Order: sequence, then C-alpha cells, then structure tokens
Amino acid sequence: MADNDINPTAAALLGLLHEGPMTGGQLMASAERRLGPYWSMTRSQVYRELPALADHGYVRLGKPGPRSSQPYAITASGKRAFSRWLGETPGRDAVRNPTALRVAFGQQHSGGQLKELYSNANAYHTSALASAREQAREAKKEGDAYGAAALDFAINYHKAALSWLKSAPAK
Repeated sequence: MADNDINPTAAALLGLLHEGPMTGGQLMASAERRLGPYWSMTRSQVYRELPALADHGYVRLGKPGPRSSQPYAITASGKRAFSRWLGETPGRDAVRNPTALRVAFGQQHSGGQLKELYSNANAYHTSALASAREQAREAKKEGDAYGAAALDFAINYHKAALSWLKSAPAK
C-alpha cells in the first residue's frame, strides 16, 4: 500500500474511523450498517487491512479492551491518505451479479432450477430494497444527505434487478 494508493477497503475503514476509535468488530458492524447496502467487506478483509494501515502510520492502536479487542484510531497521516483517496478517480464499477452469471448459462439449467433462481433473487432484492429504503429514510431524518444519496444508489440497484428479473427468460 503506497502512501497515495490505498485500496477501497482500507479507504472505507479510514472513512469509518473518522467517527472515532473502533475495534475490528465495531468497524465490521459500522460498515455493515452504513455501507452494506452498496459495498461489501468481509471480516478477513478488515482484519488484513488494519495491520497494514497501522504499519503505514494511518491508524494507531489503542489499549486492548475486553477479550483482547484492539481499538484503532485514525491518525493525521491516515486522514491525509483518506483525503487523497477521495480526490482520486474511482475507476470502473465491478459488476458481479451471481444471478446474472447463472442466467448466462440458462441453457444448462432445468426449468425448475431457473424458476427457483428467479424466485430466490426476487425475494433477496425485495427484502434488500425495503431495507435500503428504511435506511435512506433514517439517514434523511438524521440529516445525512450524503449517506442518503449513497443509499439511493442501492435502492435503484435493487429496483433495476427486480425489473430485470421480470424480463429474464424462463424455460
């Protein structure tokens, strides 16, 4: 990780740490709550990035807490690295939809498999849409216009997925 080349996961962690010191578990919970509708992070990614961020001086470790939990706090250097990351061009989206991938091989599916695939995807996107809408309402109520705008992306993504599912070919 070069000084001006932090990856999106590291940047997301630095962004979350602007709220105050957090342990890895707290960062995971905050990431799921704030970013989960449109950005995924795994526990292994978080725990791989935190030591690298510390090695670069972007975070500092606090005193261990219960069950050896280690709080991390962003440093001035970490804030500068995050600010540089914000100024970079984000690059291209990486679309990885497991349902669309399976539909691409629809000829090899049985009719029952496709029906179940569509049904499961529809249920997921319907639930995720409702959740993102609720989170967006909360963000707007709390005055978080930027968080609400990011959640609008998730809302529109799930709407688009549901619309696509209606037109996907069946056997």
